Amino acid sequence: MALNRKQQMAIFLTVVLTVYILTNLYLFLKGRRALTGAGYNTTIYTMVFVILASTFVAGKFLEHSYTNVFTDILNVIGGFWLAFMLYGFLIWLVADILLLIQRPFHLIPPASLPGIRLWLFAGISFAAVVLIITGFITAVSPVTTRYDLTTDKRFADGSDSVKIVAVSDVHLGSIIRKRSMRHLSVMINNEKPDIVLFLGDLLDGSIGPVLRDDLLSYLTLPELKYGKYAITGNHEFMSDLKKSIPYIESKGIRMLSDEIVRLDNGLQVAGRTDRTAMQGRPGGRASLDSLLAGADPGAPLILLDHQPYDLSALTGTAVDLQLSGHTHNGQIWPLTLITDSMFELSHGYKLFGRTHVIVSSGFGIWGPRMRLGTRPEILSITLRGKSE
Repeated sequence: MALNRKQQMAIFLTVVLTVYILTNLYLFLKGRRALTGAGYNTTIYTMVFVILASTFVAGKFLEHSYTNVFTDILNVIGGFWLAFMLYGFLIWLVADILLLIQRPFHLIPPASLPGIRLWLFAGISFAAVVLIITGFITAVSPVTTRYDLTTDKRFADGSDSVKIVAVSDVHLGSIIRKRSMRHLSVMINNEKPDIVLFLGDLLDGSIGPVLRDDLLSYLTLPELKYGKYAITGNHEFMSDLKKSIPYIESKGIRMLSDEIVRLDNGLQVAGRTDRTAMQGRPGGRASLDSLLAGADPGAPLILLDHQPYDLSALTGTAVDLQLSGHTHNGQIWPLTLITDSMFELSHGYKLFGRTHVIVSSGFGIWGPRMRLGTRPEILSITLRGKSE
């Protein structure tokens, strides 16, 4: 019996909370053992740890019903705590394995272990903080990645190219806010695009922090020859679609939901509803074949699909260019290794048959405002048609 979406979400949240609690418990016990072994009182340590470990869950819970600057602060601290958990857990795990391996050989005298654990506690905490600071600097320094691509189809108005800016995974909400929107506006304006495409997850998990300060109003774009279009990502489904889609469209951005629009130059833009719509809802989004059935195979065609699954299915289709996001390219190492193993293309460019595919690492972040091993980006694409 298939589970509905609510049941799937309940199972997912149960697993995530269990992992979250167990990881925090592991880190707490490692720190307490190091401090007590060195003769320190752990009362303050316990209080600080519990407060920090609670921020992420509290922030995410509260922002859905009571959003203000305080919940924003909780989300920012909670995000950094997620990163501290990840790196603290990995480094402590390696240290524990090494301590276990040396035990039969008595390489470390038992009397020295309390001091070594204290140094490990301090060193691991310091290393995690340094990684977080480094990752934060990277996260607030997005780049523009440029591509020059060609298709063997002609533009209907006789032009030889179109300039596209594509932005994925902004995650506008408690963490990505006004300053980021102003920065994004400058980056897009500098490219002088003909059209701007948003590749999903324009909003984060809750619409509340966005509506509170009307955050999309801080995205100021130039006059565009062919307009602004967007598709849903999985995070739009986490928010209230009945509020988020009308809000996005109120800013002049047209949402494409399993539909194709034809621009004045003949370029076709096909936007797919995110695959999240299929969870517990058979037929929640159109198949690729049914969507492309409405396309003109002789005109240039761009496909927007938030999650880059089934890319090999593009081979032999009329799609000239697919643009995707979702992966964040792992966002922070070693999660980059996981996304590389999950997707045929987790970031960058690849040709599938005659279809160009680009997967963006995204402009924003989810969770910790940091990136390690990857850069935030927008895409600037010149798509050239066949010349006469």
